[in-house]
Amino acid sequence: MSAETPAAGGQFTLRRQQFRAWRGTRPFWAGLFVLLSGLPIAYFPYANLQIGHLTLAMATTAGAGSLIIGVLLVVLGVSLWFQKHVRVFAGVAAILLALVSIPVSNLGGFLIGFLLALVGGAMAVAWAPGALPAGQLAPHAAEGTGGAPEATDHDTTVIKPVDGVDAPNDLSGTNPANGANGRHSAG
Repeated sequence: MSAETPAAGGQFTLRRQQFRAWRGTRPFWAGLFVLLSGLPIAYFPYANLQIGHLTLAMATTAGAGSLIIGVLLVVLGVSLWFQKHVRVFAGVAAILLALVSIPVSNLGGFLIGFLLALVGGAMAVAWAPGALPAGQLAPHAAEGTGGAPEATDHDTTVIKPVDGVDAPNDLSGTNPANGANGRHSAG
């Protein structure tokens, strides 16, 4: 089989290509780093590490704060995957939470969570959607203008008479038919 021969299209190949396309349209790696940063920040204050016969308890007085910071970072990471329009907010919030985790949560989860949150937050802020390839249309481009339903009356500049009456159904007195469009009628 040469490099130019197409591979047999299986279910795994199809799913992998779909995942790759989905991953390319959002800040996936930023979301992964932010999500992973929340785990050590939330875990270490509640962990009891065993070093030989020595038990090292890292419980701090700010354990609840560490748990809140960790959970918020995980939620921000997931929101970067599924709500890509909040990327700047989520990135800035991840950076701020990483900075707050230094004094609150054992140096930000022994600097592991801190560094992951800083890198992920910076990646989220810096991410920008790429341009579509020349052969592809945007998903909403084929539907019309923005996916909105088509209007039944294309002439919406003049209000149509109601019940056969010749006067337009406009009680404000500002319509294009009488020359008053309401632009300078406020004062």
